[in-house]
Parts: sequence; C-alpha cells; structure tokens
Amino acid sequence: MKQQQNAKTWVLASHNRGKIRELEDILAPRGLELKSAADINLDEPEETESTFEGNAALKSEAARAATGLVCLADDSGLSVDALDGDPGIYSARWAGEPRDFGRAMKRVHEKLEALGAADRTARFVCVITVSEPGQETRVYRGEVEGEIVWPPRGDAGFGYDPVFQPKGHDRTFAQMSSEEKKSMSHRGRALEAMIAAEFKA
Repeated sequence: MKQQQNAKTWVLASHNRGKIRELEDILAPRGLELKSAADINLDEPEETESTFEGNAALKSEAARAATGLVCLADDSGLSVDALDGDPGIYSARWAGEPRDFGRAMKRVHEKLEALGAADRTARFVCVITVSEPGQETRVYRGEVEGEIVWPPRGDAGFGYDPVFQPKGHDRTFAQMSSEEKKSMSHRGRALEAMIAAEFKA
C-alpha cells in the first residue's frame, strides 16, 4: 500500500477548470480532497520539456516542492498524424492567450486543408504524474485514437473535444456525456492506470 493512500489531500498542479472538475469527479469517491493550484495560489511553472511526460513531471514536482504534499499533474494534448504530431505538447498554446480553442481548432483544420490531407487520423494523449515527498515521480500514460472532423460538433467537454471523433464512434467527445467520455478518454485511461497502481491493496 502506497503512502498516499492515507493522505486526505492531494494537490492538482493545474488551473484548468475543466480538467479539475473531471479529476475531482473520479478521485472524490476515494476519500481524497483535491486542491488545485488555483485554490492555493500556486503558479504553474513554464512548460519547457519536449515530451508530455517531461512537462507533467515538471509541474507535479514543482508543486510538491512548494507544498510538501502529494501532487499530481497531467500534460495532455492532441496529436494529428498529418501535422507530424502537432499541436502535441503545444496544444494549449495553439489556443493563444486568453485561451480560445475555437481559434485553435480552426488552425488545425486550416493546416490540414492547406496540406490537402486525406489522412485525418489523430489521437489524444494524456500523461499523469504523481510526485510524493521522498519518492521518485510515478508516470501513467493513456491514449485514444480517432480522427479530426469539421465543422466542430457538440458543446460538452472542453479544448479540442468538438473536432475529435474517437475511433469506432460517430460522435465527437463534445457530443458525449461526461460518463461516456470518461469511459474511453485518454485522461480516463491514464487515470485508470494511476488508480490501479496507487490504490491497490
């Protein structure tokens, strides 16, 4: 049994409200209170790594150093095959400041159109890291395959959800209920791996 099973509070190194709600829904039934970086006025470090794993670890380790608590972070994004994996780790930055994912989705579509790309395959990737005082950071990865559709469809979810249709489905993530999305999403899969390891008897 890992030490943090006895902990009642974890810190989520994120200011993203959609991400925070999604993780709260999953972790609350396990008796954990999740404090976000916004809740405790914790700044997120600049994401300077070149991989999802590196950026997630950077964030959870910075939060652990600042709070002395068990901290988790994720780095996630949309990887489009015809765009050589872009936007990838820069998925949020493609939305600019202030964040405008409508603009980011349009940018993906326009780049595919400019390439005349018939291949619209893509995947959402999520890497979750858990950083606990005195221990090595643990890493969990989840992916879901799909394709880019246009125009955007649905008003649920967040980020690129309205243009991502998971493989084997005829609706985008933004057209699905939160329960449907969680059952197959990249974040859901990374969380499944994390929970299986972190909360095993």
